[in-house]
Amino acid sequence: MLRRPQLWIGTGLIAAVVSMLFALLYVGGNVNPRGNLRDLPVALVNADAGADAGGRRVNLGEQVVSGVEKAAEGDRSIDWQLVSREEADKRLGSGKVFGALVIPREFSATVTALAAPQPPAQGKPAPPVITVLTNQSSGSIGSSMSSQAAQKAAHAASAQIGQELLKQAAAQKTPLPTAAQLKLADPVTVTVADGHPVGSRSAMGLSAFYYALVLVVCGMLGANLVNSQIDTALGYLHTDYGPVRKREPVQHTSRVRTLAVGIALMLGMSVIMGTLVEVATVAILDMDASHLGLLWLYSVATIAVVGIGGLALFAAFGTPGMLLATIVFIAMAVPSSGATVPLQALPGFFRGLAEFEPLRQITEGLRSILFYGAQADAGLTRAWTAMGIALAAALLFGFAVTRLYDRRGLHRIPRPDADETPEPPAAAEAPAPATA
Repeated sequence: MLRRPQLWIGTGLIAAVVSMLFALLYVGGNVNPRGNLRDLPVALVNADAGADAGGRRVNLGEQVVSGVEKAAEGDRSIDWQLVSREEADKRLGSGKVFGALVIPREFSATVTALAAPQPPAQGKPAPPVITVLTNQSSGSIGSSMSSQAAQKAAHAASAQIGQELLKQAAAQKTPLPTAAQLKLADPVTVTVADGHPVGSRSAMGLSAFYYALVLVVCGMLGANLVNSQIDTALGYLHTDYGPVRKREPVQHTSRVRTLAVGIALMLGMSVIMGTLVEVATVAILDMDASHLGLLWLYSVATIAVVGIGGLALFAAFGTPGMLLATIVFIAMAVPSSGATVPLQALPGFFRGLAEFEPLRQITEGLRSILFYGAQADAGLTRAWTAMGIALAAALLFGFAVTRLYDRRGLHRIPRPDADETPEPPAAAEAPAPATA
């Protein structure tokens, strides 16, 4: 067999295509997130109430906001969204932004106090503070990118304010000590806090992605298992148990009926698999989770839809359908899911894939259930809608193709012709008697 060129060529082509495709998709989507970053949503909050300085009213928070927006004019990597603190908390709590830059109410007052002469008995004034909020529930890499951009903007604002404070200090009659001048040059303290905390057993915000990946893999494996078990029961395949081979008598049936039986079996298996996935992750591994009933329903539905989609591909394409299902549900889905690298940091091709690839929709729905209180607008409605569309498309495609095959007589195993009656075997002639 090893001397047959067809064996080497066929296997080599499949292996070459799969390895090249997986490498291009997996690495290509994640190789340069910072270079591909476009419009990462970050909230910008100016709660500064202003202060009186030198007989006039100033609002240094507005100055910081103006500087951030001016710097963003030539840089499309960050989408700064100027909102109130309440709206920022709402968007952090629904995954709409990856972080926030918050200018507090007393910002102008604390800055102007640094330049004002201080009586010795009063002590040092409190330093001005700008807070950077992170959001791990939206993805650790996206949250980190948001935090770095917000801290950079905050330090740039501090340096700009410091230059103005040094000019005001130079105009005073009493020169400032060197240490005081250094403090005025960079007066703002930048603090980092968690804007939407997640539990300690949530994989640092990645548990939704891992759970979604488990559901997709269970759906694919379930479809493969159901497909092989039905073929074995119909006598199309044999089963090996060690050295023992077992094969059932062939039962001729239509492709449509075979697919219908597979879907019914897949629905039953999805209930079992979805239940055990939740038991394993929540009850045994103690994963942080709430809305357990909704999580169970979502898990069962996801496995069922993925499994039915896989069965439709198997029914339409046969053995290559397994490879096609792997490409659709894994190879193209993982890098376009936005679970690790945010969608805003992916190349345009993968952003296009994310519009219909199932893993992105599944992950966003699970984030809503696990992190955002099952809010409909946090991705749950989109996930249910995408799941319904995928189920309808799989059923329509699968039954349309199998019906076409049946009508054209393209049976998996040729049926015996019922009209043709086999002739009885001719009787063997008796041997001639021996003569003397």
